[in-house]
Amino acid sequence: MAFGVKRFELNQWKKEVQVGKIAFLTHYWLDDRFPDDNTVTKVGCGNIDLLMNWGKKYGLKKEWIHYSSYPHFDLFGNKQLEILLAEKQYEQIERFHLQE
Repeated sequence: MAFGVKRFELNQWKKEVQVGKIAFLTHYWLDDRFPDDNTVTKVGCGNIDLLMNWGKKYGLKKEWIHYSSYPHFDLFGNKQLEILLAEKQYEQIERFHLQE
């Protein structure tokens, strides 16, 4: 279940993904498979080659891409924070209290 994201933010993320940009969307998230994580960052891009190459520089495997209308990686835990810091996504880090 996802929450804590505004419709405008979701629509902006979708637009960026569709035009082939690397786009970030963080939201609160509850999933019984990951009881220690309460946020996820979706890093999407409609250009699969670009997304795969982007992920490779962070050790993400192409098999981890979720193929949908909006192809993306799901990031959580330490990897989420590591990548958000490297990508200078400070607003999302602060907003979701990821660095405490």
